[in-house]
Amino acid sequence: MAKRRKSSPLEDMLDLVAMLPWWAGVAMGVAGYLLLHRLATPIPVTAVQPGQVAGLMQQAVIKGLATAGQYIVPIICFAGAALSAWRRKQRQSLASDVAQAQSMNALDGMSWREFELLVGEAFRLQGFRVSETGGGGPDGGVDLTLTKGTEK
Repeated sequence: MAKRRKSSPLEDMLDLVAMLPWWAGVAMGVAGYLLLHRLATPIPVTAVQPGQVAGLMQQAVIKGLATAGQYIVPIICFAGAALSAWRRKQRQSLASDVAQAQSMNALDGMSWREFELLVGEAFRLQGFRVSETGGGGPDGGVDLTLTKGTEK
């Protein structure tokens, strides 16, 4: 089995958001911006007593992270939503192309990944919820999990 390259937390977050429906990524981006923007309000300048320095430092760190995060989190969420929408469109296009194919050889030139996407989309069209859990290669493992109602 090939080693998986290390990824950053930002790449992991992008991958997680891309697994969700596109509208969920957009909603998370908007909610993330609104929450972090509220936290990023500047600290009012006042006289500081010696016992208040630690609390002031903690507030400064939180506000600094929120200031950067109010832009980074929505960008990642919107990029993940765009990736999710693109993947959904790709799956629908693949299913449509195979359904409209005149030849019986429509599946012959397909890669293992395209075939897996096609099977998942076929089950989605039948009302199943499909979770793509697979790894990075044609390893013969279970890569799709189907759910309909409470049955797995």
